[in-house]
Amino acid sequence: MSEIRRLRREELRDSLDLSMYAFQYELPEEELVERLATMNPEETWGYFIDGKMASKLTILDLTTWVNGKKLKMGGIAGVASWPEYRRQGMVGQLLSKALEVMKENGQTLSYLHPFSFAFYRKYGWELAMTFKKIEIQTSQLPKLGAAEGRIIRTAPSAAALNPIYDAYAARFNGPITRSEEWWETRLLKKKGHMAVYLNAAGEPKGYVHYWIENQECKIHQLVYLDQDAKRGLWKFIGDHDSMFDKLIMQAPPDEDLAFEMDDPRIKQELVSFFSARIVDVEGLLGQLQLRHTGLPQEASLRLHVTDGQAPWNHGTFELRLNAPEGSAVVVKTADEPAGGSGAAEDGLACDIRTLSVLLLGAKSAGELHRIGRLQGDERSVELLAVVLPRRTCYLPDFF
Repeated sequence: MSEIRRLRREELRDSLDLSMYAFQYELPEEELVERLATMNPEETWGYFIDGKMASKLTILDLTTWVNGKKLKMGGIAGVASWPEYRRQGMVGQLLSKALEVMKENGQTLSYLHPFSFAFYRKYGWELAMTFKKIEIQTSQLPKLGAAEGRIIRTAPSAAALNPIYDAYAARFNGPITRSEEWWETRLLKKKGHMAVYLNAAGEPKGYVHYWIENQECKIHQLVYLDQDAKRGLWKFIGDHDSMFDKLIMQAPPDEDLAFEMDDPRIKQELVSFFSARIVDVEGLLGQLQLRHTGLPQEASLRLHVTDGQAPWNHGTFELRLNAPEGSAVVVKTADEPAGGSGAAEDGLACDIRTLSVLLLGAKSAGELHRIGRLQGDERSVELLAVVLPRRTCYLPDFF
């Protein structure tokens, strides 16, 4: 007999054993006990066969920034199966269950870090988050000029750093909001030093979390709210030039640090990172902050969406875009999307993967239309380009 259900507390050790096996790591006994004490069995769903856990996944209750607003998001993590149960469709059934659970929880979006992009694309998740991996030799360190403020080295503190991070994260689509527990257990446990930049008025405007070892400087986090803070933090980093030969960091995909450097021939790699999926089309469209400037008085748009995993997303949606305060009125008008040329003549048609990256701003309507992922007339494409703000998609965390 098989069943899908939430874990019980006494099954957490089995879940952790499966994770350690599947992801090839071991925890010392002390850390294992600590991890079990903080785990919430309500977050993890298991596929059980005759009472034995065969597969499992965890749904993290998170919040993400999109178009300057905080939205509820379900973070999928720890997806694993014992080898004798793999390739039998269990993970697919768990993902379908997860979509139902997230919809019930009001989590209109879901992110995950895929072991295989192709695998999760089958279930509606699409590449949305990338980052730029940068390597800089000491002789190339940027010299951006003098800053007006000063640096203070300080003990890592979530209370001190989170307001800076939150202001920074709100500029992107995709970052999560960080709880104090998230800071303490996932970020500040990393070996490293912390420095905060204060502007001329004494206001914190940036920070850097870094570690130097074996002639290598690893930047865990570099956050700045303005160019003055950027100059001050890079001056501080550069003052360590006698301590390392190479610096390694991650940055948003649109970071153009090389343009500001005397020697721009630095190593830069664009890394495909996280996938995203819309859990609830109607719910998300009703929450998104849209641009209404320049719209005709009775602007509306039809979206024909295909979703083989979440039937509530499958169908035709009408967006009435003349609602106040940048929101939209969304109505599902049909349970089956118009197909073929019918969709092209009446609104826009796409699958859930395409709509996910479109509404997050990872790809524009014009880009998706050009490569055939978004079908429809030019007027509708142009209308979407007007109402959807473009922001860089970036997730500086991992789960």
